[in-house]
Amino acid sequence: MSALRTHLVQAVYNWAVEAGFSPFLLVDAAKPGVQVPASHIEEGRITLNIDPRAVRAFSLQDEVVSFQARFGGQPFLIVVPIFAVLAIYARENGRGLSFEGELDDEPPTLPPSPQTPDTLPARKGPTLRRVK
Repeated sequence: MSALRTHLVQAVYNWAVEAGFSPFLLVDAAKPGVQVPASHIEEGRITLNIDPRAVRAFSLQDEVVSFQARFGGQPFLIVVPIFAVLAIYARENGRGLSFEGELDDEPPTLPPSPQTPDTLPARKGPTLRRVK
């Protein structure tokens, strides 16, 4: 399932960027391996802007989406296992794909994070606005 989900996420991401839209991810923050600012999680979920103009070092691999983003002006490494992605859509028109309600097998074993916590810059009270 993950390989298909990876390709679908990549396809919607490419479509949104090529069309000039801002791609957003809806993530189940309670899934194992998700690394997002805890203060921005609402009802177990977080919405992330993955527009190339809003993030750095974006990487969409078979099992994980990772990138650097700023929350409250502070950089933060975001790591989202592909099985934790609930939806990907364009902010401007809401079109995209939802994976909610799909059953996954056991989450795969994730490779170690490309950065260790002591290589990340210190952060203070990150904030994120939810854009609807």
